[in-house]
Amino acid sequence: MRKYDFVLFDLDGTLLNTIDDLADAGNWVCRQNGWPEFTVEQFKHMVGNGIPKLVERFSPEDQRTPERLKATLAQFAARYDAHKEDKTCPYPGMEATLRRLLDAGVQCGVVSNKQDDLARAIVEHHFPGVFARVRGAVAGCPVKPAPDGVQALMAAMGADPARTLYVGDSNVDIYTAHNAKLPGCGAVWGFRGRDELLAAGADVLADTPEDLANVVLG
Repeated sequence: MRKYDFVLFDLDGTLLNTIDDLADAGNWVCRQNGWPEFTVEQFKHMVGNGIPKLVERFSPEDQRTPERLKATLAQFAARYDAHKEDKTCPYPGMEATLRRLLDAGVQCGVVSNKQDDLARAIVEHHFPGVFARVRGAVAGCPVKPAPDGVQALMAAMGADPARTLYVGDSNVDIYTAHNAKLPGCGAVWGFRGRDELLAAGADVLADTPEDLANVVLG
């Protein structure tokens, strides 16, 4: 008997390795404005709280007025939208794991801090027909680690909290899970790694997508 009937996934760093496209777009913006650039490893620690926060983090401190950040966000969004599939791909083993979960009757959803229409388009591009529901950042709804998006998605899916697992690669995701009163599974294969996930209080860790399937199915 499977342990969970519903699994909710983070997107970036959990389902998809998006960091190169995000870093490329961020560094392109930095070059256009004559700002310092960053390594991919540095970008791994800037993402996780939504694109507006990412833009704020790579912008120099004297370029963070509301007006300037709005302009930089538009610049980043246009560049990223045009190049968001250049290097992005599912993590090895992810597609097989999702198929295994679906075949076992598990319903899967995605909750992302990416803009809602962008999150839906990316998920459908890489995993057509796999996820019962996808929810990104929606105007008026707090982003993760606030639990609002997760709770809204669960309501739409008819998910029983006692039978639901949340999976993500960062402390933001573990905090999100716990704020929604769900167990949080740390995706060690993602951007942030084991130490951050343990420090955030992950209830269980999965080193690979295959390990995740074993956590879910018992």
